[in-house]
Amino acid sequence: MSRIGIIGGSGLYKIEGIGKVKRVSVNTPFGRPSDKVILGKLEDKEVAFLPRHGLHHAICPSKINYRANIFALKKLGVSRIISVSACGSLKEQLKPLDFVVPDQFVDRTNYAREMSFLTDGIVAHIEFSKPVCPSLSSKICNAADSLKLTVHNKGTYLNMEGPAFSTLAESNLYRSWSMDIIGMTNLAEARLAREAGICYATLAAITDYDCWHPEHDSVTLDMIISNLNRNSENAKRILCKAISSINCNEECPHCFSALRYAIVTDKKAISRKIRKNLDIIIGKYVQ
Repeated sequence: MSRIGIIGGSGLYKIEGIGKVKRVSVNTPFGRPSDKVILGKLEDKEVAFLPRHGLHHAICPSKINYRANIFALKKLGVSRIISVSACGSLKEQLKPLDFVVPDQFVDRTNYAREMSFLTDGIVAHIEFSKPVCPSLSSKICNAADSLKLTVHNKGTYLNMEGPAFSTLAESNLYRSWSMDIIGMTNLAEARLAREAGICYATLAAITDYDCWHPEHDSVTLDMIISNLNRNSENAKRILCKAISSINCNEECPHCFSALRYAIVTDKKAISRKIRKNLDIIIGKYVQ
């Protein structure tokens, strides 16, 4: 079975229209994921939905167990992940309520977020110059276009630490680097999905301009929440349209075999425990 994974961010905790729903707990070698995974059917496709902050948004970005989240989806047969995230804009032309499907990431996280499955007893260096799946990204953009929603088909996502937002100096620094949008979560997901051989793409929903904007002080929490809710409803429409266009039986050479030449540890030195724990990720490469 091949499922489509959906990771929901701020404002997207459930998706109406998923049929034959059941919630499942998943154990992983890295602990528990953020919440139970919701399995069901959407647009006649098998889907698995996971709220990255938990159903009640109780997990901050720095404390999310990214490894458990991606591993759980892999264990459930997910071959493609669409990650929906709220973000801030670092450019005037990227407006609140617009969507961005970024094609690049820059990491500015400070703490020890675990961004690899292969760190203890096995080492791999994945090729990551193009961190998202071009085919999946294209389907998301086409879906948004068909719904006449404003979507930007590329951009660089600056992954900051959080949970506090940027200082004005930081925001201006990121703008001087020509960054496009800013968020707190997606780089770890993209790296881990690539290691796991899963296609990954981000649907970033702009809620507001970051603090660099001259009108920033007039932005209220009510305005941001209103934009968040409107973005969430439109994101669900895009998801349904994009998912209907995905052929789950189609191979993706860009993503499915990322570890083929990446593992540098001598196969003989990889312990049975590691082989067992990571079998769904490394099994076909270390036989």
